[in-house]
Amino acid sequence: MNSAAGALSIRVLGEALMDCVAQPDGSLRPLMGGSPFNLARAAALRGAAVAYLNPLSTDLFGQQMQAQLASDRVQLPGGHSALPTSLAVVQISAGQPSYGFYREGIADRDYSVDGVLALLAAQAPGVLHTGSLLLVPPEHDKVLAVLRGARALGWTLSVDVNLRPRLAADLAAYVRAVHEVAALADWLKASDEDLAVLGFDRVQRNNAAHMARHFNAQGASRVALTFGADGAWLQVDDQCAEQAAPAVTVVDTVGAGDTFWGNCLADWALAPAGAAERVANTLQQAMRAAAINCTRAGCQPPTRAEVLRDS
Repeated sequence: MNSAAGALSIRVLGEALMDCVAQPDGSLRPLMGGSPFNLARAAALRGAAVAYLNPLSTDLFGQQMQAQLASDRVQLPGGHSALPTSLAVVQISAGQPSYGFYREGIADRDYSVDGVLALLAAQAPGVLHTGSLLLVPPEHDKVLAVLRGARALGWTLSVDVNLRPRLAADLAAYVRAVHEVAALADWLKASDEDLAVLGFDRVQRNNAAHMARHFNAQGASRVALTFGADGAWLQVDDQCAEQAAPAVTVVDTVGAGDTFWGNCLADWALAPAGAAERVANTLQQAMRAAAINCTRAGCQPPTRAEVLRDS
């Protein structure tokens, strides 16, 4: 794990679940997933010091996740829960995943605001990342409390919107919750699908700067907007860059956005100075990492060495 002078730690709050991927014969293949879980792995494999804050289940799936995170050098200060691991049933069509979720009475929601803030208060402030399924009401209330407490402690707040509309009983309430959480973000990522659900018009890469100004006005200084095969746009302070997606043979896109943003966060955490000046390189490397992930089944983020070798 990198311990370079001046480097920041990354702490991740969010779901860890099993993606039960539907196979052509009708069976389900379980793969470890959850956007924040994936991001923690991606950032650690990039070389950052990362910890996953939610408890993991003591069930078989939770044990597998613990072993995977340990292998990737992700710390696990959040402990364990006797509740089961959350499940997602994933259908993949033309490489694109769609999800159905089982999220009640599960391990990654078995945390307290005070418990998380105590973990954050015990070390020097770094980057706290959250987003995805924890933004679904009423869970978002706990997340808001954590973010506000973390900000008071001096932490930089990262949010990946990563909306899952099918999970919400009340989509309008979910969208309002996401807007409320996004307004606290220092660094924010959203996909074209997220932006459309959030109510933005002209959701395309050539309109990225205009859409980003909405988040800039709320205080976000670093914004990534992704557009699938059309690539991504990245802003760091007053500098921005954009790039088309690298050409690869896609197996599926599961975890591509998590790998992308995890590599961005790791880049900034490992070298906090000069981030604006290297925005184009940060984008290029993050997109390359995401592209490599797309050549593999499920979320399997590459190491830094793999990204450099294939650049």
